[in-house]
Amino acid sequence: MKQKVFNALIGIGVALLLGAVLLILQGYNPLETYQALFEYSLFGYYPFATTLRNAVPLVLPGLSAAIAFASGVVNLGQPGQLVMGALFATVGGLYLDLPPALMIPVLALLAMLGGMLWAGIAALLRRFFDMSEFIVTLMLNMIADYFTAWAITEPFKDPTAFSPMTPQITQNGWLPKWGEFNSMILFMLAAVLVSWFVFNRWKAGYEWRITGQNALFARLGGCNINRNFMSVMLMTGALAGLAGGLVVMGGTHRFIRGLGANYAWDGVMIAIVANNGILATFLYGLFFSAIQTGALGMELITSVPNEISQVLQAVLVLVIVASREYLNTLVEQISARRRAREART
Repeated sequence: MKQKVFNALIGIGVALLLGAVLLILQGYNPLETYQALFEYSLFGYYPFATTLRNAVPLVLPGLSAAIAFASGVVNLGQPGQLVMGALFATVGGLYLDLPPALMIPVLALLAMLGGMLWAGIAALLRRFFDMSEFIVTLMLNMIADYFTAWAITEPFKDPTAFSPMTPQITQNGWLPKWGEFNSMILFMLAAVLVSWFVFNRWKAGYEWRITGQNALFARLGGCNINRNFMSVMLMTGALAGLAGGLVVMGGTHRFIRGLGANYAWDGVMIAIVANNGILATFLYGLFFSAIQTGALGMELITSVPNEISQVLQAVLVLVIVASREYLNTLVEQISARRRAREART
């Protein structure tokens, strides 16, 4: 664990240094830029609360991708599952009339159901027709985009709006806020804890991890590969769908065109950077959210273009992922040499 934290800190440090070099080459002061970046994302109640809120649609798809990849399942359908979850939550919020104590959990469950159903299509096609979930989930993303665009343009469109969007959901389905603190953060924390418990303490999670490391060994050991595959697809679909539902319930309160943005793909990127670790995905999600949140303040204070934050994210991904194995090998070599010296003495 200490080695993973050390490697992560080294990777982040190197990436920030490379980012500083790029800023200098462009004629900007890296110290002022980084100060503004993190001042508007981490330092202060409002910036930190905003970073936490913006982390929700990054962390949940990230958890979805991390669990899938670590289980040997190539689920790349998070974008489609996110928007389907958002659509299910929106439709529920338009037509159901329940008190807030019931409405909020019902809409969250509907969002998870939307993501599960969309992931379940790919799972069934793999189960009965041996179709690669890698290809199917990618194609389903496009279908989900077109389907939700049709839904908010035709049957569920707000007749008073000038662009495709639904009416606002009932206020009973709005997530409560305490100042700048949005309660969607509580859903994110609960999802992280449940995902960690299932993946690391439950028998099913153990079988998923073993299958991801060696499917043949898992099969010979008695694991039901087909059942586990279906379970992983449904759970990861539910996490991505929940992200979409929370964006509606805690943010826009309606389904608007482009609601999914790049949240899901950023989540997949975060899972890769985190090497499919549950807690690591959560922490990296917060870090990338801080960069994205602070970019606006950085541009306002230092005149550094907002696009620099995207370059910094790309550098972070490349450096952390590329250096991971090298750092692991280097640390192991240093440790082996130290033990050899101790043995000789």
